[in-house]
Amino acid sequence: MEVHKQLFAYGIFKVIYAPQKAFKEIAQNPKYIGPILIMILFTATNIGSIYTIISKTYIEQTLPTAEQLDNWTENSTLWISTPGANISENHVDYISGIYYGNKSIEFSIDSSKQILMQLSNIGPVNCLGPDSYKDLSLRIKWISPDSKPENVTLYIFSGNALDYFYYNITQFFDSSTSNIWNNLTIPLVTGWLNSSAAANWGNVNGLKLEFSWLETSNINLLVDGLFFRGVFKSPVENVANYLVNFSLISFMQFIVKWVFLGGLLYIMTRAFKAKTVWRPSLILVGFALITMFIQAVISVAAFSTLPTLHYRLEFLGGVEGESKNAYNEILEKTWLVSQINGYVEIAVIFWTVALCAIVTRLLAELSWSKSFLIAVVAYFVSMIAQSFILGF
Repeated sequence: MEVHKQLFAYGIFKVIYAPQKAFKEIAQNPKYIGPILIMILFTATNIGSIYTIISKTYIEQTLPTAEQLDNWTENSTLWISTPGANISENHVDYISGIYYGNKSIEFSIDSSKQILMQLSNIGPVNCLGPDSYKDLSLRIKWISPDSKPENVTLYIFSGNALDYFYYNITQFFDSSTSNIWNNLTIPLVTGWLNSSAAANWGNVNGLKLEFSWLETSNINLLVDGLFFRGVFKSPVENVANYLVNFSLISFMQFIVKWVFLGGLLYIMTRAFKAKTVWRPSLILVGFALITMFIQAVISVAAFSTLPTLHYRLEFLGGVEGESKNAYNEILEKTWLVSQINGYVEIAVIFWTVALCAIVTRLLAELSWSKSFLIAVVAYFVSMIAQSFILGF
């Protein structure tokens, strides 16, 4: 209660509902404490805003991690295949995206009905429990033969070669023709058969793919983008770093706008031969930026209505088409909040310009037309300066 009294005593809230009267009172005894309190309120509210967003954001974790890219399908030496088969790295035909490196693994064998590819020593990978990986994603393209494989079986190893899970994944292929990348996302645990009771989803350390066709042919296929996925974590675990960085950004945003806007109003009024004094001009402009605090408060309220946002591999991976579709899904969930913030931003611009015009008329005793002209030019030039200095 005492804090509210102090804020009203400094005229901070009075600027909102009675700006002309508040500015006249402040001009009689200008003190920097008012704008400084507004800056603190703005920064604190912005911190609340970013925390609200972070608490509703969940980012999909993958193995390999984003920093490792799709490491398992970048290095051919990690794989073994059918005796007589050739394993190589294809630098021409691969999935292009942020997570996907610049190559795929190519497997080929002549005059055969089947081919296998096995990846070992990748664990232990935990696929059992609420915080474990839930799915396995990979991309597969067969170049030859032309027909779809008769059977494709995926094996997940646990401990040793005798303890494994297996699943017929033929139905997961989107295409029945060759030379098309098939994007497979296969659920783990549910629907799988096991070779022994010792097979353990909590200790996965390898996998194998077996492809078979009805007729003998030259087999050539590519594998890319192999990830365990399905774990979502909120950045709130590292919230302290975000809040410190964002508080510094908010502080700089207020300071830059305050100094540039106040400086421009002072210079422009002096250009009109008004006897404006620097200190009152800067202090009154600082009070006018109460609008930034109001905008931040509305943003917190708007962000609190957001649903939980899941940023999946499709969004993060950067594959053309997939990333855009995933981005559009996020936009649908955040559309209303974005619209509210957009309209509020426009309203705040007009409001701030009006308050700056009142300050200009009060201190420089210029006409309303000149006061609004100065306020408009000063405000938008200060926005350009902010964009140049802070990047937004």
